[in-house]
Amino acid sequence: MTTIYDVARHAGVSAATVSRVVNGRPNVDPVLAERVRRALTELEYRPNAVARNLRKSRTTLWAVIISDVGNPFFTAMVRGVEDVAQKAGFSVVLCNSDEDPTKEGKYVSAALDDQMAGVIISPSGRATHVNRLVDARVPVVVIDRQLRGIAVDTVLVDNEHGAELATAHLIDSGYERIACITGPRRLSTAAQRLRGYQRALRGHRRAVREELIRYADFREEGGYAAMEALLRQDSPPDAVFAANNLMTVGAVECLVDQGVRIPEEVGVVGFDNIPWAHLVRPSLTTVGQPTYELGRTAALLLAERIAEPSRPASSVTLHTQLHVRESSRR
Repeated sequence: MTTIYDVARHAGVSAATVSRVVNGRPNVDPVLAERVRRALTELEYRPNAVARNLRKSRTTLWAVIISDVGNPFFTAMVRGVEDVAQKAGFSVVLCNSDEDPTKEGKYVSAALDDQMAGVIISPSGRATHVNRLVDARVPVVVIDRQLRGIAVDTVLVDNEHGAELATAHLIDSGYERIACITGPRRLSTAAQRLRGYQRALRGHRRAVREELIRYADFREEGGYAAMEALLRQDSPPDAVFAANNLMTVGAVECLVDQGVRIPEEVGVVGFDNIPWAHLVRPSLTTVGQPTYELGRTAALLLAERIAEPSRPASSVTLHTQLHVRESSRR
């Protein structure tokens, strides 16, 4: 690896002069500066990032800790983060927690050990690990999920309203026994979408039936198992609202395997964007989230937090939109 001492020898100047040129200092003779720049190019010198970061106390890296890197929702969200980060002079390190608090804790420890400039996190549950970042004065933005009892920048979508729209649409389409497949009880996202489902039923003078509610894992397999359990009931549902994209895929797969016709026998509405929702037959009705904008907004908040560490914490809630397609029309 080429050092500044190699460059200094090649250019016939001191190491201090090379250091001033590399760091953009103006107090260097133009002739010497040009010799140094030519030597840097010829020797393909690359600055020692580790040493520079030790001097600056922070790296130019952001950690983005999400629960499922394979979920298209997070893929689009991270793209929004990265586009802002690049323009602000930061690089993004992607971390997949698998909804595992222990794994999440390890990534938080790595962010602290590596002195990362900031963290965007979709937490797996409690505020424990986010508190560690706040206590260490690491700029942090919570995305997609709400944490109580902690003042931290947060970017959310209106989950409750989106779920209410989905359920009300199924009611208006003539379905009677509408089921809900939601996520883990500990996650605010799952709780808010369940509340929206319940609010729509009550608003239409429908009973909330516990036997039509299933808690799953926000994964395809969980959606499949939950739909399978609902179909085994003596009075199975004639419609289902699935509270994320992967569980919607699992629920639809189960219905197809069981020979249940969509939407004639069971109507389906899913939450989250599914890239191919309009391509399958019947095409899937979904509650769309502004996923790219979610990531972009979180990144802008993080950049602001880095620039102004003492400003009050802010919370941004983005709107959802119902996209009605064939899977929910009788």
